[in-house]
Amino acid sequence: MVKIRQQKVDKIAEHIPEQQIDSGPAKGKVLILGWGSTYGAIKTAVSELLAEGHEVAHAHLRYLRPFPRNLGQILKNYEKVIVPEINNGQLIKIIRDVYFIDAIPYNKVMGIPITKTELVEEIRRYL
Repeated sequence: MVKIRQQKVDKIAEHIPEQQIDSGPAKGKVLILGWGSTYGAIKTAVSELLAEGHEVAHAHLRYLRPFPRNLGQILKNYEKVIVPEINNGQLIKIIRDVYFIDAIPYNKVMGIPITKTELVEEIRRYL
């Protein structure tokens, strides 16, 4: 029954939209993969770096279980994938496990949001 239930969940991916890149190139050096409340900080940080001419992109997940069926291909189009989270890294553990990529965590567990400035500094380390 466990395997049958898993097949049903996996099949849902056929009915949800494919993942899109919110901003930046479809292939490149760095992808910032976010979900939930990190959207604003990621969007503004990536916009600033794009305006400076850096090769950085942003994708924001709206479906986590199952992931969009094209997410694996998107992740493989980038040299580095950074996952900012306001927790201990729940998403990155799953991304690493499912897609076998060495995604880079940026975790903040202080009860306050990630800021654009600190995220820009972190992304610069990988550009």
